[in-house]
Amino acid sequence: MVMKTPYRIRSITEVHRLMGLPKPQHPLIGVIDLQGLKDERDIEAVTFDFYVVSLKRGCDKLLYGQQKYDFDEGLMAFMAPGQVLRGEPNGVPEQLEGWMLFIHPDFLWNTTLAKKIRHYEYFHYAANEALFLSDKEETIINGIVDLIKNEYHANIDKFSQDVIIAQLELLFTYAQRFYERQFITRKISGSQLLNRLEDLLTNYFDNEALLAKGLPSVQYIASQLNISIKYLGSLLKQVTGQTTQQHIHAKLIEKAKVKLSTTELSVSEIAYSLGFEHSQSFSKLFKRKTRQSPLEFRQAFH
Repeated sequence: MVMKTPYRIRSITEVHRLMGLPKPQHPLIGVIDLQGLKDERDIEAVTFDFYVVSLKRGCDKLLYGQQKYDFDEGLMAFMAPGQVLRGEPNGVPEQLEGWMLFIHPDFLWNTTLAKKIRHYEYFHYAANEALFLSDKEETIINGIVDLIKNEYHANIDKFSQDVIIAQLELLFTYAQRFYERQFITRKISGSQLLNRLEDLLTNYFDNEALLAKGLPSVQYIASQLNISIKYLGSLLKQVTGQTTQQHIHAKLIEKAKVKLSTTELSVSEIAYSLGFEHSQSFSKLFKRKTRQSPLEFRQAFH
């Protein structure tokens, strides 16, 4: 199946036009209500030139990873400029409720949030890695968005931008807190993912054909697990305290220790068998992780 080129939406005004809504109150920030909204566009995929935050209900067919989500209240998602949003296979649900918040980068110009917003990793998660809110959490988020909406609907003055920026920072901070809660409350889902990661790394290091390509990259691992790089990193950091790269290296060192202690292979042969082109690189990594050279580690077993 050939993917069509995403339709690029350059402004919030264009969103309103496509949705058949009146012109926005503010050209650089706005909230639209999804209840009863009819989207008649024949567009399979869109990309925005601005940030999009949404909270939806009526999404019972959506999956979280490989299973249905277990919060039946709000589903919250975040998109950075340039990301692609593809339509659902069954179209827009008739009972869809919620809102979409649009923030143009120009609105953030010359504020601390302009730089800070790039560091919120959830703006780079995939659609199936959305945030699932409890009733209490949804009430908090809706309250902040109502304040934002009320502010830009009021008469604009010199304080308006500062007030909205403060509310946006509060919104993003709560989102960060709720995502970390999600990693904890969804321990079963997280454990299943970690088990798949362990199996994937074990098979990789046991497969000579794969190792001929070199060490597995973070991009490769994430793609094999069908999740985004950022989400994988956030989950591992929360559950294990390690980055994805550190987890790959830990698995590699574990394999190296087995080979050093149970075989007569040379350090160069072990390095090559684990995907290193140069044994010096392997030895340097091994010493950094264990505070011993490969030979010093081996000597402890003889």
